[in-house]
Amino acid sequence: MDVTLLHNPRCSKSRAALALAEAHGARVHVVDYLTSPPTIAELERLLDLLGVEPAALVRDSDALHGELGLDAPGLSRQAVLAALHAHPRLLQRPIALANGKAVIARPPEAILDIL
Repeated sequence: MDVTLLHNPRCSKSRAALALAEAHGARVHVVDYLTSPPTIAELERLLDLLGVEPAALVRDSDALHGELGLDAPGLSRQAVLAALHAHPRLLQRPIALANGKAVIARPPEAILDIL
C-alpha cells in the first residue's frame, strides 16, 4: 500500500506515524511540507478527503495563529488556506493520505484507519 505523509521530521507525532505506517508494510512517500508546502488546490483536496473545514488544519497552539488573526470570526476559507500555504508550519501534522482517504494522525495511531 502506498501512503503519502505530510511530515515534519522534528515532530514526534509525525515520526511515530511514519514508523507505524512502515511497520504495517506501507510504502511511504514522505513530503516535508515545511520545504514543499501544499498548494491551495492540494489543501482543498485535503479538506475534501478529511471532510473538515479549513480551521481543522490549523495548529492554533502556534503563536503565529494569533498574530495572523486566524481566529477572527468570519475569516474566509480562502484566507485560511492562503495562510497555510504561506506559513506551512501552521499545518496540523502529520497528515496521511492513502486509498482515497486522509487522516490527521494525531494521535499517530489514527494512521491505521486508512491503511
